[in-house]
Amino acid sequence: MADKKFYITKQKLKELQKEYKDLLYFLHMKTKAETPKFLESEDLNSEYFTLQEDLNFLRNRINELENVLKNYELITPPTKEKQKNINLGARVIVEVDGEKDEFTIVGTIEANPSLGKISNESPVGRALLGHKVGEEIIVSSPIKVVYKIKKISYPSGR
Repeated sequence: MADKKFYITKQKLKELQKEYKDLLYFLHMKTKAETPKFLESEDLNSEYFTLQEDLNFLRNRINELENVLKNYELITPPTKEKQKNINLGARVIVEVDGEKDEFTIVGTIEANPSLGKISNESPVGRALLGHKVGEEIIVSSPIKVVYKIKKISYPSGR
């Protein structure tokens, strides 16, 4: 099975690379020192088990980051002629029931609706991709909502 592609901005890539580097250093520091023999005793030792759980959590996060860093694609603004359509990285203003809403379409890793960032895999994000200003998109999940696209822009300098 092919690995999943992770769409991220340059800023997010830098954050993930820093986190990865920091976690590798932290894991190295945690495992560098020899574990005291009393922690390895056959008795149930909560400190030893806590250390092992922490190391397992740390290794799992490092593995997740390695997967993302091996399988990412940077979100870049499309060519001028393609900027008429909604693509990844687009800042979109829509009208829903007479109210305006604004968000950026990003990959799943960066999605955070409370910050105005929706995933390209979300029902709304997926439905809007490829559409233009003036078009109306109907999203049914779980109720039917009509999104009228008012404006599309692409931030520069990511």
